[in-house]
Amino acid sequence: MMSKNLSGYQIRKCIRSECGLRYPYIDDYTFGTRCPRCAGATTLILRGERHGDGQSEIAAQPGNPIEALLDNIRSAWNVGSMFRTADGAGICRMHLCGITPTPENPDVIKTSLGAEKSIAWSWQADSVITGKRLREEGYQLWALEEDSRSEPMFAMPELGGTKPVVLVVGNEVCGIDPGLLEICERVFYIPMVGIKRSFNAAVAFGIAAHYLAWNRDN
Repeated sequence: MMSKNLSGYQIRKCIRSECGLRYPYIDDYTFGTRCPRCAGATTLILRGERHGDGQSEIAAQPGNPIEALLDNIRSAWNVGSMFRTADGAGICRMHLCGITPTPENPDVIKTSLGAEKSIAWSWQADSVITGKRLREEGYQLWALEEDSRSEPMFAMPELGGTKPVVLVVGNEVCGIDPGLLEICERVFYIPMVGIKRSFNAAVAFGIAAHYLAWNRDN
């Protein structure tokens, strides 16, 4: 029986000449050491250490904290990706609302890759009630959404300030609940170049989270 190697990985190659798939393997892959393409036998090519193991060498950014509110995100994979991005951007808390899957969902864990353990999170049934409570507690709500009030993200002035910010991101199809959007102090969008009007929700969240986190004190 193969011993668990939680910090490393293997590069394996299918021995079938008609396949020849070369791929990275870690012990928790469900297909084991069989080829994930043809189920044939594989051979070990080399061993390595996983990227991202251990603590980051970059200290957390000083200044006002940023939190995030995910309003009815439907994809667990998107939520997991957002958790991983939030960890890298220094977001300290995730407010999960409505149908947004929580880290209790295995598909969230699959894409968050442990980031869900480093970020505080809570779930609430109603995003509008949650938004109003956060405002009463002194937070600013900044919505990533196309709206008549929207301003281009890279042209947003005065990203500093004394109040903590909650980045609000909405459902992949319907966007942010109109009731929640109405109480957001700022609304902004990411400028697009191609024929599509928006990025995937997790990609857009990543761009916005990093931009706000690294420019809040400039």
